[in-house]
Amino acid sequence: MSEPTRLYLITPVLEDTSFAPTLAEACKDGAVAAVLLRLPAADERSLVNLVKAVAPAAQEHGAAVIVSTEGEADLANVAVRGGADGAHVSGQDLDLVRELRERLKAERAVGVGGIRTKDDAMTMGEAGVDYLLFGEPRPDGSLPSLDSVAERAAWWAEIFETPCAAFAPDLAAVETLAATQAEFIALGDAVWHHPDGPAAAVKAAAEILGRLEASR
Repeated sequence: MSEPTRLYLITPVLEDTSFAPTLAEACKDGAVAAVLLRLPAADERSLVNLVKAVAPAAQEHGAAVIVSTEGEADLANVAVRGGADGAHVSGQDLDLVRELRERLKAERAVGVGGIRTKDDAMTMGEAGVDYLLFGEPRPDGSLPSLDSVAERAAWWAEIFETPCAAFAPDLAAVETLAATQAEFIALGDAVWHHPDGPAAAVKAAAEILGRLEASR
């Protein structure tokens, strides 16, 4: 029997610590499995301090915190020194993924997004990542079609043991993507820009997942 699909939240790029209360609100009911903290381009010490200040807002509610950065900082160091649970990179830099895997060992997760092809996905899976992210916004803000993300997630979930997350651009897409058997549904602006607040968005998404699980 497959595990229930869980929620994976992706933050905006965090310029300071002011996002912590919003993150805590989203995670307070324990429905969020993991959070990707998107960090700005900054020096390593600043990023470590930012992670130390914001990560507990999720971790104290049972969510793992994964970090990524827009800049060139040493992501492994930022994750370890900041107390994060893992690191995430986007793109096809296989050497970087292997380096993160070696340095973070089994103690912290390594995730990869920005995957263009099935061959790239398999290559990253073979490199020992802990999960793959499909369908997140591209650098220019555009999104792949929902159908293509669902197809890719369903293909991966059916064949491979490494977990995957499928990005839902809105709450209406959660059911479609959860039906792929992806282990995680990733949500970004659909949570942070919800008119009733992030907790309401998370609750709505969790209820959709709960209904699907009950019907299986």
